[in-house]
Amino acid sequence: MDRLSEKRRRLLQVSPYSPLDEDRFSFGGRSFAAEEIVEALADYLTPERAQRIDRVLDGRTYGLATVVEGLINMGNVSAVMRSAEAFGVQPFHVVTGEATFKNSRRTSQGAEKWLDVYRWVEPAACARHLHEAGYRIIVTHLDERSVPIEAVDFSTPTAIVFGNERDGASRETLELADEHVIVPMAGFVQSFNISVAAAVTLYHATLDRKARLSRHGDLTDAERTDLRARFYLKSVRAADQILAELPRGG
Repeated sequence: MDRLSEKRRRLLQVSPYSPLDEDRFSFGGRSFAAEEIVEALADYLTPERAQRIDRVLDGRTYGLATVVEGLINMGNVSAVMRSAEAFGVQPFHVVTGEATFKNSRRTSQGAEKWLDVYRWVEPAACARHLHEAGYRIIVTHLDERSVPIEAVDFSTPTAIVFGNERDGASRETLELADEHVIVPMAGFVQSFNISVAAAVTLYHATLDRKARLSRHGDLTDAERTDLRARFYLKSVRAADQILAELPRGG
């Protein structure tokens, strides 16, 4: 399997991550609390890296979620993922459907390892999960229902769906969405390409949240500790081995 195919497999066949998964912090047959991982790995980070992680956590939110549906170009999935990570939007959902992916040399620059990545085959399952989690679902789509993005209040939990590069969002997703939105355009073209649309929309959502809430990042203490532990694990070489070799009761 070549490197590109392996990356595609990793991004699109990942199991849903759950903060309640008790096995996510298990190493060497032992389970650790997030606080224990942070304490154990703190000395292996440079002060600069630890400060960088703190700054990233300051800007993280679960108040927004990114959803890409039926994208056929892996480079576009990666580009949207990179924008989501850059704007601190932690949950990232990939609805694959029956799409056949096209090769691309564009990458996410490692963004996937910093996000909660979920894979779904059916749009309805993803929508049900998001609604049960308290998200309102909006989809970028031009029709008679569409409202300008400026009319959307992003201070409430919102999942933003970006559809297929060729056909847009599926009929099922359009029916399940709470709102359809557009980014008003002044030129002759009617739409941006998917990666640009995602970057523009996520940037606007971030600014709207800051205007309404005076902040964008809004992690709870538990979410912040959990993510800090995960980021430490990703930042320290051989972190799993370090934890597995800790003395019992240490």
